[in-house]
Amino acid sequence: MDAFHAIHTTGFDRHLFTSRIEAHQRGLTLVESVMGQHISGPQWPIGSQHGRFSVSEEAPPRYSCTHGDGHTLDSNLSNNSDSHVLPVMVTMETEASDSVSERRDSRRPSLYSTMDAVPTLDFYTNTMATGRNRRSRPSLETLRKVKDDGEAGSTMEDQGVGGYPGKEQQPPHAEASSEKNKQPVRFGWVTGVMIRCMLNIWGVILFLRLSWITSQAGIILTWVIISMSVIVTSVTALSVSAIATNGKVSSGGAYFMISRTLGPEMGGPIGVVFSFANALACAMNTVGFAETVRDLLIEHGAVIVDPINDVRIVGVATVTLLLLISLAGMEWEAKAQILFFIVLLLSFANYFVGTVIPASAHKQAMGFFSYRSEIFLTNLLPDWRGPEGNFFQMFAIFFPSAIGILSGANISGDLKDPETAIPKGTLMAIFWTTVSYLGISATIGASVLRDASGSSSDSLGLNSSAVCEGVACSLGWNFSHCEITQTCSFGLANNFQVLSMASGFGPLITAGIFAASLSSALAFLVSAPKVFQCLCRDNIYPYIGFFAKGYGKNDEPLRAYILTYLIAVAFILIAQLNAIAPLISNFFLCSYALINFSCFHASITNSPGWRPSFRYYSRWTALFGAIVSVVLMFLLTWWAALITFSIILFLLGYVSYKKPEVNWGSSVQAGTYNMALSYSVSLSGVEDHVKNFRPQCLVLTGPPNLRPALVDFVGSFTKNISLMICGDILMEDDKAVLPQRNVGRLVKWLNRRKVRSFYTPITGENLREGACNLLQATGLGKLKPNTLIMGFKTNWQECSPYSMEDYITTIFDTFDSNYGVCLLRMMDGLDISSEIEGEVNQAFETEDTMDPDQVTPEQNSDDGNRDVCPNEQIRTVFQIKQGKKTIDVYWISDDGGLTLLIPYLLTRRRRWRLSKVRVFIVGDQNSMEDQHREMVLLLQKFRLDIHDVIVMTDSERPPNSKNLKRFEDITAPFRLREGLHGEAALQELKRDCPWKVSDKELEALRLKSERKVRLNEIIRKNSKQAALVLVTLPVPQTDCPCSLYMAWLDTLTYGLHCPALLIRGNQQNVLTFYCQ
Repeated sequence: MDAFHAIHTTGFDRHLFTSRIEAHQRGLTLVESVMGQHISGPQWPIGSQHGRFSVSEEAPPRYSCTHGDGHTLDSNLSNNSDSHVLPVMVTMETEASDSVSERRDSRRPSLYSTMDAVPTLDFYTNTMATGRNRRSRPSLETLRKVKDDGEAGSTMEDQGVGGYPGKEQQPPHAEASSEKNKQPVRFGWVTGVMIRCMLNIWGVILFLRLSWITSQAGIILTWVIISMSVIVTSVTALSVSAIATNGKVSSGGAYFMISRTLGPEMGGPIGVVFSFANALACAMNTVGFAETVRDLLIEHGAVIVDPINDVRIVGVATVTLLLLISLAGMEWEAKAQILFFIVLLLSFANYFVGTVIPASAHKQAMGFFSYRSEIFLTNLLPDWRGPEGNFFQMFAIFFPSAIGILSGANISGDLKDPETAIPKGTLMAIFWTTVSYLGISATIGASVLRDASGSSSDSLGLNSSAVCEGVACSLGWNFSHCEITQTCSFGLANNFQVLSMASGFGPLITAGIFAASLSSALAFLVSAPKVFQCLCRDNIYPYIGFFAKGYGKNDEPLRAYILTYLIAVAFILIAQLNAIAPLISNFFLCSYALINFSCFHASITNSPGWRPSFRYYSRWTALFGAIVSVVLMFLLTWWAALITFSIILFLLGYVSYKKPEVNWGSSVQAGTYNMALSYSVSLSGVEDHVKNFRPQCLVLTGPPNLRPALVDFVGSFTKNISLMICGDILMEDDKAVLPQRNVGRLVKWLNRRKVRSFYTPITGENLREGACNLLQATGLGKLKPNTLIMGFKTNWQECSPYSMEDYITTIFDTFDSNYGVCLLRMMDGLDISSEIEGEVNQAFETEDTMDPDQVTPEQNSDDGNRDVCPNEQIRTVFQIKQGKKTIDVYWISDDGGLTLLIPYLLTRRRRWRLSKVRVFIVGDQNSMEDQHREMVLLLQKFRLDIHDVIVMTDSERPPNSKNLKRFEDITAPFRLREGLHGEAALQELKRDCPWKVSDKELEALRLKSERKVRLNEIIRKNSKQAALVLVTLPVPQTDCPCSLYMAWLDTLTYGLHCPALLIRGNQQNVLTFYCQ
């Protein structure tokens, strides 16, 4: 205990001690319990706590890194006579706290506040990836509202940071044993990636086709073919490495990388194609194994049926055995792969040793003479033979041998550290396999002739009289006869088992062939289900979710294994290796092209989220790899390339149409943002032109789901044409901040309704203030609203006069801001909140089903209609076909042409295409024909498809007394009776109630009022069967009372059974008949 007293009483040493135990804030309690007594000594300085530093001390604190063994005390402490106790204490504390250190770190408070939290990994983890509940940092609301005192700080440890509930702690031993039992098998970069990739690359092509390709193309072109393949695969490996190190990689391999980089539109199709390609590759390697077994059977005279059917029988039996190994689990599969790898290394050593052993007479008869310069020079140049004798066909046959580079990435979910293992293992595998391919092609080309009879009688010593031609003559053999008659059975060009013949011990090469083909087939058999399982779990395509289910601790896709097995069996029955290889080449080249394009696209978008830790890549090399892959697809097998692209385009079209609700932060999103930003900035420098005018609408919808008719109407003429913004003014005190979750739900509602619109909530004391804020703040550059659209205030007579004045002054302010104004009125109104009252749980159930017990008080306090997002879309009149009804336009005043432009845009839509537009203008009886002709000429110059023009000559007649009395009745509650008040009282009442209409004002505007009543009579008479009526909105003078103006608007649209739109432009031209 003296050591502790010494440390506590010296300032410098105490700083050293506290700095060492900062990461173990609760360690002293455990030490005290172990030692059985409380540590005495001077108290900690005022304002400091265990594990914190005091700024009042004379010496600065020192920090040091804490290693896993807990021994961080430096030599200053070790010099103390009793310092040997301290490492023991720290070690004991470390061992006890290791199991809960992760939870401790996420609960540590910040220096600023006990409710604030220090940065920790838990705040950034994904629930789906870790398989546990995600711990959240405290929200801004929590940090601002929760009282920060000692009590709050003490309760934080029990509730989690910021009052969020933490996980229930378990005893360390119980938790460790539980994790050990459930821990899946994980592989490192050697066994998981490098060996797996090398086994896949060392496939059946190496042993059975490389010698034949060397005989056809020659050593030089064979090296060119190998180099081309390596370039494509190396560039792709660099792209894979960059993508794999740009975040945590889950299972799914190439599909996971492409889909999370380019999005589901490209990821989905390539997931299907890549899974299918892996199944085909399994079939190809199995057929190669079956061919070898068949040749052995023929060699020993043990043919089962015939050469073709023997391949089918052996192939099906082999792939069935491989399936059983796969179903046994990844542990057995990994053990089998290591065994195959050892066999392959032995077979390579056997081959290279055999090439330096002097050839026997028997081997010489079959064309093997060990290393000879004349043989090497002869085999340098190509010797094309048969219908397959061309460069690209040789490349198509060889390229599948290089497709194994994604084998490690395909099981990314089974790797310990995919971000490190995939780049390191893949690139190392490419290097060593490339060396082996180049070495074998050169050595086999330098030691074996292209043609040999295999007969010992062709030796020049036994048959010296015959004419001898070719390099074999200088070696003492005459193979001219079989060369001329093309009956040679041995040599590079005729025997696929050349490597076995040239080796030191032939059966070991056969074992290598078995190991190469079986390991590759097994790897592809494992890769295809893993990729397909990831695709199925993303729910991009229908009817495939059945194959997503996993079993066991490694989540093995047993159902997908069976599907892959059936596909492989189907192609094994073809029993032709050369026919399967080009198909596989196209599928894998397509995958490589998309992987490289993914890397390129992610790089050029300059997204801050693109931060791969693998730096040895270039966007331009990735683009080069993508282009080369596509070109090679068509050069190798053009018809297979067309089929591949057709499949991908079909699958791409389906995903683009369905638009799955996934958000992976793809580079397509980043690219879209870049394009939008670039175009918006460019557009800001372009002057407006009347030819390019578009009605960019700010629609005061409130929550869009409560006024679907207003949303549908505006969306009808703005979709894919112009800007639409749904504005929501929050006027309640408790709605000062709209929860972000509600914004997302309302946007989803717009998307499901297929309305191309933005949603913008804003706060305001009243409608007028909120609308002014929206008019000034919404938009970006030239993408700003120029037209305000609102619903008609149907309850203006019953509501508060202040609310009515607020509505009218909003229109006045809009005119003052030089905006157009549209007011939509429907017979039954626009707001459907009363219809869905009490039906929230049925028709407006949220997408994420929530347990009632889990609803927070904040959610309960929100009024239901604003906080819900309906799954059931309510159908409105604007979503049905209008047939041959008319769109009647009452163009009373020239507003610049907006009154005509809106109906023209409507008729371009499918639902309004058959509707006929009629234009009504005001005229007089004497000049009706001239006015009609002038208007028709003007509309023709505007190139508007107007069905009829009607001149209203009776608009000056006095209105019907019954209709006039109705107008007087609706204005009566807002009359200011001058005879009942004195002059001073009248002035004060007018000042306090500006919406009141005096007798003088009513009389001065009587003629205008009567014309409004008369125009309504004309509209009701002529537009009984109309689908939509548009009427020019009158612009009031500044001295017009609000109530009188509201009465005018009500009168104009009274009694109409179809939607009516009061519309007014900003008096600037939006139509022109000029070309410039």
